[in-house]
Amino acid sequence: MTRNLVRVAVVLLLCHPAVAAAQTVEVSPIAGYRFGGGFFERATNQPVDLDGAPAVGAVVSIQLHDGLWFEGLLTHQEARIDVPGANLSPVTRVRITVDQWLAGGLQEFGTSHAVRPFTTGLLGLTRYAAEGDSEVRFAIGGGGGVKLRPSRHVAARLDGRVYMTVADFDGNTVGCGRGGCLVGFYADLVWQAEFTAGVTIIF
Repeated sequence: MTRNLVRVAVVLLLCHPAVAAAQTVEVSPIAGYRFGGGFFERATNQPVDLDGAPAVGAVVSIQLHDGLWFEGLLTHQEARIDVPGANLSPVTRVRITVDQWLAGGLQEFGTSHAVRPFTTGLLGLTRYAAEGDSEVRFAIGGGGGVKLRPSRHVAARLDGRVYMTVADFDGNTVGCGRGGCLVGFYADLVWQAEFTAGVTIIF
């Protein structure tokens, strides 16, 4: 899966050769662990004794100004869960996947070239799927970390991120009067947190 994500990142860069040639570009395959079992429970419609699962992905960063970067993030999480059957039916193993496609910004801090702390803010989509069914929802991500650059073209990247996905949203009119109408909103939010590490190739 990581290899496929890196291929997508390279294709995106080749589609914009002028940007890649004029600015510093970083490509980072990443791997780690994502916590939060809300999507697993939504996919199986029952409580799941699993708090998280490994996640892999890739980050593509394009430098806009000194310390400010545009960033695209793709991650993939997969888990296999045993779901009890109804009416004494045998246990069924269900494969559940959660994919994130987000883009936004990264701001570096400090003056050291070798150690660069940073924060990120991202917007995009979450897709969660079980066998025969999938849903796509709006997502917001944010986090921070550090880049360690032992050389000009290679670095290590350590990240911590939090994702908020709007799994369900609804609004209805509570009541109306001379001054207008009162509208109530309901949002079902799914939260996940992940920690990843990766090797960055700098162009």
